[in-house]
Amino acid sequence: MPLTTERKVNWSLIFGLFIVSVVWFLFNSFNFLKGGFNIYKFTFWVALTDTAGMFGLGFRTMAALIAAITVSFFLVKRELSKSEVLMSVRWIILGETVYLLSLFPVLLWFIALNMGASSWGLGSIIETFFPVIIESIIIPIVLIKLFLAMNPNKPEKGIIRWSLIAATSYILMFWLNNTGNWTSALTEKGIEYVTAYPDHMISFGLTTIGLLILTVYTAYFSKKSMSLTSFEEIDLRKIGAIITAIGSYFFVIYVMWLLFGTDIKWSSWYAWFLGHNMDLWVLSLPLIGVPLLFHKKR
Repeated sequence: MPLTTERKVNWSLIFGLFIVSVVWFLFNSFNFLKGGFNIYKFTFWVALTDTAGMFGLGFRTMAALIAAITVSFFLVKRELSKSEVLMSVRWIILGETVYLLSLFPVLLWFIALNMGASSWGLGSIIETFFPVIIESIIIPIVLIKLFLAMNPNKPEKGIIRWSLIAATSYILMFWLNNTGNWTSALTEKGIEYVTAYPDHMISFGLTTIGLLILTVYTAYFSKKSMSLTSFEEIDLRKIGAIITAIGSYFFVIYVMWLLFGTDIKWSSWYAWFLGHNMDLWVLSLPLIGVPLLFHKKR
C-alpha cells in the first residue's frame, strides 16, 4: 500500500486522502439534507426518482464518513492492518453501490416516457439512457465483483483487476454524462452557444474530446495492468496522472464558471454541472493524484 513505506510515511498522500474524504462527506451531507426537504411529490416519476435518490445518497454519505474515519486513523499515526483496511473499503463500496442502484428508477422513467406512459421526462438517449445504464447497472455489477474480491484470503490480482475496471467504468460514465448534457444544451441554444464564448469552447472541448481521450487511455492502462498480481507492481504514477486529470476537469469547468459565468450564459449545461451534479466533489481528487505522481517505487 502506498500510504507508507518501510522507512517513510507518505504524509502528502494521507493528507490528500483525508481532505478528499471530508470534502466527499460534506458535499454529500449538504445535498442529502437539502434534497430531503425538497422532494417534489406532485408527479409520480419525479417523486419516485427523488425519493430513491435521497435513499441512495444517504448510503453514499455514510460511505464517505467511513472513508474519512478510516483515513483519520493513519493521520493520528495508528496504522490499520490489511484486513481492517479492506473491511472499511468494502463498506465504502457497499454504500456507493446502493447509491448507484438508487438511480435505476431514472432509467425506468426514461423507458416509460418513450412508451408513452409519462407525459414528460428527462431528455434524449445521449443525455439519459446510456449514462444511467452505466451508472445504475454496469458500475454496480463491477463494484459487487470488487466487493467480493476484497477478501484478505484471496489473491490481490482480483482486487487489482476489478479496481481497474471500476475506474474505467467511472471515467466512461463521466464522459457520457457530461457530453450528454452538453449535447442537450446545444440542442436548446444552438452551436453559437459554444462558438460565441471562448470558455464554452474550452469546456465543450475538454468534455467531448478531453474526457474521451482520458477514457481511452484509462482503458488501455487498465488492460495492460490487469495481469499484475500484487499492489507493489502497479504504476502509481500513471494512476496519479489519471486521478489528477479527471479531478482537474471538474475543477477547471467549475473555476471557469466562477470567473466568466453570467446570467446570459446560463443553460441546462450549467444547471446540470453546478446544480444536479452529484460528482462535483471530484474536483478535489488532484489532492490524491498529485502525491501519487511523485510516488517512488521501493
